[in-house]
Amino acid sequence: MMRTLLDEKLTKRDLLLDGRVFHVRCAVHILNLIVQEGLKVIGESIGKIRDSVLYWIGLAGRIERFEEAARLLRCSCKKNLEYDCPTRWNSTYLMLRTTLEYKEVFKKLSLTASNYKSYPTEEQWSHAEDVCGKLKLFYHITEQFSGTRYPTSSQYFTKVCEIKMELEDWAKSFNPLISSMASAMLLKFKKYWDDVHVMMGIAAIFDPRYKMKLVEFLLSQIYGKDASTKIQEIRSHCYDLFHDYNSRLSSPRGSFEVCSSSEVANLIEGDRLSSFDRFVASSRATMEKKSELDLYLEESLLPRTPSFDNLSWWKTNGLKFPTLEKMARDLLAIPVSIVASESTFSTSGRLISPHRSLTSTIDNVSCPTLIDEEDEPEISFMPNVG
Repeated sequence: MMRTLLDEKLTKRDLLLDGRVFHVRCAVHILNLIVQEGLKVIGESIGKIRDSVLYWIGLAGRIERFEEAARLLRCSCKKNLEYDCPTRWNSTYLMLRTTLEYKEVFKKLSLTASNYKSYPTEEQWSHAEDVCGKLKLFYHITEQFSGTRYPTSSQYFTKVCEIKMELEDWAKSFNPLISSMASAMLLKFKKYWDDVHVMMGIAAIFDPRYKMKLVEFLLSQIYGKDASTKIQEIRSHCYDLFHDYNSRLSSPRGSFEVCSSSEVANLIEGDRLSSFDRFVASSRATMEKKSELDLYLEESLLPRTPSFDNLSWWKTNGLKFPTLEKMARDLLAIPVSIVASESTFSTSGRLISPHRSLTSTIDNVSCPTLIDEEDEPEISFMPNVG
């Protein structure tokens, strides 16, 4: 759709940077695609664990039997078993995390429940444990990006660089499973990296605690001796964007408007410092050899405090950097994720079909189906996962 808009419907010369920064992808969707690619490596292990969870939450009698076994084994985990939605990797992570804590319970029940045929092998448990430990970073970043209080785009660059560095470390792992998973995830990651790192690098510059120093620091760790080219790319795009904004602004703001000497004299007639205003006006061209962006980048970094409000800082420094303030207003308004807004507009609600319901209708009253453990039938049951 974006390609169609840019190629057929919109005039690139009317867009900032000729449309190079027109499309910003949802960070959470990208993370989902990357992790799903990695999970394919242990698809068989996840499938076995998923079948095990499904078996023990499928009937009320089985749930009670599982809870009783957990009590007898004095399992410290108090969470309920979670069945995942395969298209949402974070739910798969939560399922693995909870299931691993009940590993001994599953093992004991596999020895006593004759109908339980989906118990994972020790190798499959090991694979799930290795991968679950690695996915913890992705899970926490996804949590941050998909909240209802959106993080500003300046925070995205740090996280996406952190992910890239982690994946490259995993690819060097001596564990063949982890290195294989990381290689698959890196291939998917690189597909989106070039589209996001420039724009989000520019947004990171508009945090006065970091500016270009953060870009230089992170890209140096990622690219090593080749980092200078990538750093210059982000710097050049930032200056191009600044000049684009500068050329589109019809006139400078408020106190930055330059009045002629006669206008100054008329406005403040009788003021002994009127000659000072004329002096400032005449020397203005000399004072403005450096652009706003140059002056901003040359200023010292602010202390890196967690309570710092980036948006408020730009609001109060708008008179000092009027063009940069407009850029910050637009750049920092870019949502990192559209997950919360998608949830807001999802009004269909949850539907349970007759085939998904574990109820039977007696005299038009829906009541739970009670099945004795010894006589329970083998059924195919898919719980409602929204």
